[in-house]
Amino acid sequence: MTNKRQMTFEANETVLCFHGPLLYEAKILKTDWRSLDPLDGEEGPVYLVHYRGWKQTWDEWVPESRALKLNDANLAKQQSLKESYPGKKKTVPKTSGSAESSDRGKKRAKDTSVDKEEDFTKRPEIKVPIPDSLKAQLVDEWENITKNQQLVPLPRTPNVVQILEMYKESKKDKKAKNDEIFQEVLAGIKTYFDKCLGNMLLYRFERQQYVDIRKKNTGKEDSEIYGGEHLLRLFVQFPMLIAHTEMDHDSINALRENLVDMLKWMQKNHKELILSEYENASPAYQSIVKS
Repeated sequence: MTNKRQMTFEANETVLCFHGPLLYEAKILKTDWRSLDPLDGEEGPVYLVHYRGWKQTWDEWVPESRALKLNDANLAKQQSLKESYPGKKKTVPKTSGSAESSDRGKKRAKDTSVDKEEDFTKRPEIKVPIPDSLKAQLVDEWENITKNQQLVPLPRTPNVVQILEMYKESKKDKKAKNDEIFQEVLAGIKTYFDKCLGNMLLYRFERQQYVDIRKKNTGKEDSEIYGGEHLLRLFVQFPMLIAHTEMDHDSINALRENLVDMLKWMQKNHKELILSEYENASPAYQSIVKS
């Protein structure tokens, strides 16, 4: 009789594991079989993984769909994802100056860099778990845009402003809707989106589309043009963004609770908020991007 609970991976095996839209090396600590989706009762294999070089607090149970065998093909996929995903670090060009001034400032700059790194590691850590179905959306989106050369049709309906309003209205409790922290979080999400979209939320293939759509919508903010697809990318970047703020531990916890709640709401309503099919870019657009 075929074992219906056959596991693809085993304890102590090193794998590549999706965390957000990117792949990271991880070690499987434990294996189990449990419910994957409480809404439809689906069950399947899950694995407790530890990401190499990450703190133990990031250990998590993941479904089999998020793990890949550690081989040359999947390592190449890991590198391809890393190179194409928006938000990767950019090299800061060095400024010209005399050798003397450069030498004088070298030690001071090094000391400042060490101080900043120590301050950063002492800051409260924020973890915003992305629901697995939304992670799958991010992976599919990467393939649609980078491999299939497709685009999210713009402007989107609902756009980010409308999505935030829909989320607000979903709160049955009027007190919750009018809560000061809740209002600040929604305003903060919109502000972060408008400031981050053009800098870190676009794939290279989407940048010409951004230029074109901005020319046609000069009186609108990005949050009035783009929708749930790009908003989801912002949630992936939030841990890094918040780590570079001066927020205290209590504020971070309050923000995290609201972000997690909104992600659950987006998961529940993803068919209404996020496109399942993108549009093919025209030959003319592809030609401009490649030139």
